Amino acid sequence: MYLTTPIYYASGEPHIGHAYTTFLADTLARYHRQAGADVLFLTGTDEHGQKIQEEASRRGMAPIELCDAMADRFREAWAALDITYDRFIRTTEPEHVGVVRAFVQRLMDRGHIYASEYEGWYSVHEERFFTEKELGPERTDPIAGRPVERIREKNYFFRMSSFQEALIRHIHDHPDWIHPESRRNEVLGFLNKPLEDLSISRPKSRLAWGIPLPFDEDHVTYVWVDALVNYLTASGAIRPDAPAGEQGFEDVTGSRWPADLHLIGKDILTTHAVYWPTLLMGAGLPLPRRILTHGWWVVGETKMSKSLGNVVDPMELHTTFGGDALRWFLLREMPTGGDASYTPERFLTRYGELSNVLGNLASRTTSMIVRYRGGEVPAAGGNGLDDAIRAALQEVSSAMEELRVHEALAEAMALARSANVYIEQREPWAQAKDPGLGGDLDETLATLARTLLVLAALFEPVLPRRMADLAGSLGLPGVPRLEEAVTLPLDTLSVSKMGPLFPRVDA
Repeated sequence: MYLTTPIYYASGEPHIGHAYTTFLADTLARYHRQAGADVLFLTGTDEHGQKIQEEASRRGMAPIELCDAMADRFREAWAALDITYDRFIRTTEPEHVGVVRAFVQRLMDRGHIYASEYEGWYSVHEERFFTEKELGPERTDPIAGRPVERIREKNYFFRMSSFQEALIRHIHDHPDWIHPESRRNEVLGFLNKPLEDLSISRPKSRLAWGIPLPFDEDHVTYVWVDALVNYLTASGAIRPDAPAGEQGFEDVTGSRWPADLHLIGKDILTTHAVYWPTLLMGAGLPLPRRILTHGWWVVGETKMSKSLGNVVDPMELHTTFGGDALRWFLLREMPTGGDASYTPERFLTRYGELSNVLGNLASRTTSMIVRYRGGEVPAAGGNGLDDAIRAALQEVSSAMEELRVHEALAEAMALARSANVYIEQREPWAQAKDPGLGGDLDETLATLARTLLVLAALFEPVLPRRMADLAGSLGLPGVPRLEEAVTLPLDTLSVSKMGPLFPRVDA
């Protein structure tokens, strides 16, 4: 299983949008590892281009100094937030530079690149040209609303238009390739119009901070081409130092390419669902198997944006509530593939769900097992919540495989709610007072212990720290895999009372 986040641009600090994408990838990676898959989870930083060059100049730094500092900031944030990436790539790495140069040379050798003079409206912020139609009457870029400038210069172009029909066929032949369906339809709508060729270079006279083209050292590779190739670099498919014909373009066997899942925000859908697959077609390489496109975080009613000054710092929320609570809010609140709104009130509502439902269940159950049975789970018969557990396992598995992560979390929480209802119905405090109901109490406690085991496994991908704490309170060295949680003999557990999983906080 090879899954990727976008690589994050090294001109600014990690924010809640970065955190959401990375949490989503981490949760899927943990889920698949738990199921026994060999996972390669890739993230990293995008370190070339005009924005980096200008931001470094503004700070009085060399571009590589800025990139080094920001790469460290992202690594520190992901370590604090328990992100279990397997590879952190930087586009300034020598390996990646070599793969990019081999990739564009491959396109040139196959006749898919030509030189031409180009004149158009260029956005420094987005590092791309826009057409008059895209800009509208106010002549601002349609993504961030930033100014554009008229530029005329020599560029090298990739014959992207040659692959339009092949890409349309691929999308029709693979209806699940782009998720959700609304984004698939968006790409098909984009492809209804003639596809223009793609400028893949910038002259060094205007932009020196980039990877030089192997066939013209006076030009650097367009930052988006450079960035997209990172997925190929990390897969190990291409060996740039090998002789031509032996670099891996003809056979990717033995590498991790193609990627199983690209996770992206909807603002970079075109680059990943049009630019990237056509570039791969031009190089003769397989396409990624699936693209999951998520929406935007808005604050109240306004899109979260550095330029608007309304970006939420995930590390502040982490400091107050813990990383697991932040992960839960982001993944539970945003319908996978849609938009979602951040407000402090919504965050506290979701935190209350963790505290009052899951945390309350864990505290009550462990306390009762310690109080009534000295911490030993009785080996009792009866099915208790077995039907609810079976249904939850099926629903969570189905939702995760179909990339409906928010629904999988809802199903897991529904099992915790059912267990709390079960406690109220069984009244174990009353069973404990009546010597004739000892067998009933044993069944109640065994049922709740089994449910906690299953919940620890179900919630581990999204709540790794707190589920490790829960597993420890159940006498286990770590969170069990799902199959173990269902079959582990309960009388081998030694339970200790645990404090609040999610302590109440001052709103």
